[in-house]
Amino acid sequence: MSVDNCRIIELPKIHDPRGNLTFMESNRHVPFDIKRVFYLYDVPTASDRGAHAHKELHQFLICLSGSFDVAMDDGTQKRTVHLNRPWLGLHIPPMIWASEINFDAGSVCLVLASAPYDESDYYRDYNDYLAALAK
Repeated sequence: MSVDNCRIIELPKIHDPRGNLTFMESNRHVPFDIKRVFYLYDVPTASDRGAHAHKELHQFLICLSGSFDVAMDDGTQKRTVHLNRPWLGLHIPPMIWASEINFDAGSVCLVLASAPYDESDYYRDYNDYLAALAK
């Protein structure tokens, strides 16, 4: 897998004078079955989240409020994406090391995942991740 496989997907946006609405559906707008949903909030501005890779799990990140960056690394290339629009999502396939960084105050990051939580799916040590890539 390469950071080139990580892509921004524009979600449907319904404009309305009373407020906009965005929706998403599994395997239509999000390129996998959604099995888990969680969100990050109240992240201190100087802090970061993530800093791991998944063996099998796909993730889809949406900035619901504020902004943050997602730093991605495939062991060869690095790429950073800025998220700040609630109708744009970033698909991160398995075997990409990703960190959420540079949070603005009040930012909210929604994460859709392709599987329930499973600690054995994580690479939390970067050197272990690189060793797995080398196999």
